[in-house]
Amino acid sequence: MDGFDYSAPAELFPTRSRKGNRPMAYRRFAKAAEAIRFAIEELSPTHLLGAHLEVEEARFDRDGIRRLYDSEDYPLARRDPPADECAPAKAADEADRSRAR
Repeated sequence: MDGFDYSAPAELFPTRSRKGNRPMAYRRFAKAAEAIRFAIEELSPTHLLGAHLEVEEARFDRDGIRRLYDSEDYPLARRDPPADECAPAKAADEADRSRAR
C-alpha cells in the first residue's frame, strides 16, 4: 500500500454485536504492523468481519487490513497459514496437475 506507515500508532475496534456484548475489546497498538498482525493472525474470521483498524485518521475494514498484511511493504514476518486454509489451494493444485497429465 503506497505511503502507508506501518510504524504509526493504531487502534483496532471490535465488531459490533447485536446482543450488546463485544467478543473482542478495543485495543491500541504502538505500531500499525502489530495491530495488523494481531487482527489477521489472532482474531477469528467472525471477529474480524466487523472490526476496523484506524491509523492516522484512515479506517480499514477486514479487506483493507488483509491488503495491508499481504502487501510487500508489510515489515513483520508472517505466520504460516493454518493447514485448513491451505487445503483448498492444495486440492486445486493437485486437480490441475492431474488434468495436465
